Amino acid sequence: MLRAARRSALYLTLSFIAVLAIFPFVLMVLTSLKQGGAVLTRLSELIPKNPTFRNFIEVWVADSFGIYFRNTAIITAAVIVGNIVLDSMVAYALSRKSFLGKKAMFLVIIARMMIPIQVLIIPIYVLMHWLQLYDTLAALILPTLVQGFGIFLLKQYFDGIPRSLDEAAIMDGANDFQILWRIIMPLARPAIAVLIINTALTSWNAFLLPLILTSSQGTRTLSLGLALYSSRFGVDFINQMAASSISALPILAIFLVFQRQIISGLTKGAVKQ
Repeated sequence: MLRAARRSALYLTLSFIAVLAIFPFVLMVLTSLKQGGAVLTRLSELIPKNPTFRNFIEVWVADSFGIYFRNTAIITAAVIVGNIVLDSMVAYALSRKSFLGKKAMFLVIIARMMIPIQVLIIPIYVLMHWLQLYDTLAALILPTLVQGFGIFLLKQYFDGIPRSLDEAAIMDGANDFQILWRIIMPLARPAIAVLIINTALTSWNAFLLPLILTSSQGTRTLSLGLALYSSRFGVDFINQMAASSISALPILAIFLVFQRQIISGLTKGAVKQ
């Protein structure tokens, strides 16, 4: 009886915390569906009486949010693919190969993770100008195409995969690329899912790099466009919520797609045979 009461109290506490975490997002979406610029003044007005998607259309057309969405999607997709390919190759070398300076390289990668992007923004700005990539989407892709977090995450996961699988593949004539892409990577799907979600979240919400490395409307991203939209048109809560919803929904969709891989990785080996 006591155990059941404790479990019920735990479930109630977790449910309350979940409601607190989800409520701002729900409020944002419901507010974006209101009409006439009315905002929430009473709890009874939480659900809009006459919901409309007109605010989304206005935001999409006004100030070129369609262009911002396209740019952000291109940048995020390129950064995700680059991190999956390049981070996994570096992680494989650090996990499976022995070479001079291996430990020093890994320490440098970890040290780079401790340096905030604000410290590197000036060298990145100078480098993009030198490469004549300023105010292009490439300038927003290249600096984050390889990241220390992804290398560290995949390397640690690769270390837990038995080397006997590599030896069996080598005996069958497989090379390093085949071992990585046909054996290691399928087994590392939970880690890859975490990498995709983290990379997508970081790239999709990036603000500092687009602010410094772009100057034209055609290369703006969603986060930068949302900030400039707010300052240009004043306080318009309804359209701001619609723009924020446009920005948040793709990340939510990515998480829902890959959450099963994360859960399967957490519960792997937890079933009693």
